[in-house]
Amino acid sequence: MESDVKLTKLAACAGCGAKVGAGTLAQLLEGLPARRDPDLLVGFDRSDDAAVYRVSSGLALVQTVDFFPPIDDDPYFFGQIAAVNALSDVYAMGGEPKTALNLLCVPQDLPREAVHAILRGGCEKVYEAGAVLAGGHSIFDPEPKYGLSVTGFVHPDKMLTNSGAKPGDVLFLTKPLGIGVLTTAGKAGLLSPAGLETARTLMTTLNKGARDVMVRHEVHACTDVTGFGLLGHTLEMALGSDTAVELDTKGISFLEEALELARTGILPEGLYRNRRFAQDQVDAGEVPLAVQDLLYDPQTSGGLLMAVAPEAAEALFEALKPAVPTAQRVGVVTRYTGGKRIRLK
Repeated sequence: MESDVKLTKLAACAGCGAKVGAGTLAQLLEGLPARRDPDLLVGFDRSDDAAVYRVSSGLALVQTVDFFPPIDDDPYFFGQIAAVNALSDVYAMGGEPKTALNLLCVPQDLPREAVHAILRGGCEKVYEAGAVLAGGHSIFDPEPKYGLSVTGFVHPDKMLTNSGAKPGDVLFLTKPLGIGVLTTAGKAGLLSPAGLETARTLMTTLNKGARDVMVRHEVHACTDVTGFGLLGHTLEMALGSDTAVELDTKGISFLEEALELARTGILPEGLYRNRRFAQDQVDAGEVPLAVQDLLYDPQTSGGLLMAVAPEAAEALFEALKPAVPTAQRVGVVTRYTGGKRIRLK
C-alpha cells in the first residue's frame, strides 16, 4: 500500500527499539508482590517471552502482549510487523496462537484510511498464524502505537522456556541480525530500496515455520530475539539456565547493508541500552566492533534462538533450512565455572 502518511516521523523511536532496557526493566519489577499459584508455570518473575497457565493436565494457556511505535512508514506494513512480533512470543514458548486482541493508539488526525490499513495488516497476519481476531481496545494518542494481546495453547509438559538450556546444547538462530540498524537508517532516509524490502520481508515473516520444526525435535530452551538483541536474550538464557555460552560469530548471518551502516556509526539508541545491560558478561575477544554492534542490535520481529540436544542438532538444522529465512548454527552451551557468561569467537 502506498501512503502519504510517514508514520515513523510521528514517533520518537521505532519498533522494539522503544522497549525499556532489560536492566532497567528488572529494577522496575523488583519487589512487586507475586501471588503464588501452582498452575502459573511461567510468570513475570522469569524474564521469559510469555506467561503460561495450566488449565488441565493436557492444556496450558500461553499469554502475551506486545505493542510499539511505528517501525515502517507504511501503515499496512506497520500493522503486519507489529502483529508478527506479538505472535512470536507464543511461538517461542512452543505454543500455537489461538486468539488475539488489538491494542491501538492513534492521533485524532491520522487519516481513517491509514488506521484501517494498520488494522488490516495485523488482521491478515493473525489469520495467517491460524488464530482469530476477537476484539481489542483503542485510544487517541499523539504518537501511534499498535500491537496485540495473544493467547495460545501448549501442552504443559511440552512448553519451552528460556531457562532450560543444558551444557552441550547447540544453539540455532532463524533470522539474520541487523534489522534495528536498517530501520534506524530508514528513518533517517539512508536506507536503500533493497534494504527496505529485505527488512520488510524479514519482519513480516512469522516464526510459525521455526516453531513447527522445533517442536518435533529435542529442544531444551527457546526465546525470540527481539528488543534486547542477540546478546541480551542469550544472556537471559544463560542466566536462567545457569550456564555459559560460546557464540561463533562466523556462523551468524548479518545483513550486509546493516554491517556497512554500523561501520559508519548508524546505530539505534536501543543498541546502547543493550550493550550497557550485557557487556559486563561478554568476552568479545577479537570480534570487530561493527559485528559486536549487530549482536547488541535490537531486533523487531526477530528469529527464534533454540538450544537443542547435540544428538538432535543435525536433524533440526536440516529441517530448519527450508522452513526459516536463515538457519544458523551459532554456538554451544557450556558449563558455567565463573567469570563472564558469554564468549565470542
